[in-house]
Amino acid sequence: MLANRLLRIIWPAFLAACILELMVFAFVDPMDSAPGWSRQAVYTIAFFTFWVVSAGTCFLATLLHPTPDEAKRANEGRLVV
Repeated sequence: MLANRLLRIIWPAFLAACILELMVFAFVDPMDSAPGWSRQAVYTIAFFTFWVVSAGTCFLATLLHPTPDEAKRANEGRLVV
């Protein structure tokens, strides 16, 4: 169960980081943003930063999403018409 939940967080975050990397570096030259660093270092640091931020948002989304048991308990008290 934990592995499944972790994959639900990490995989979409990875895809979001890939898309963000493409979008940002289509308009930004990495040599302009961090002088003294190699181009590959800027790409790598940016990618992992995007991945961590995206994983944080995915974690919050899964944390706020009720489990099926929680949803069932919440709906038991309501009258369904």
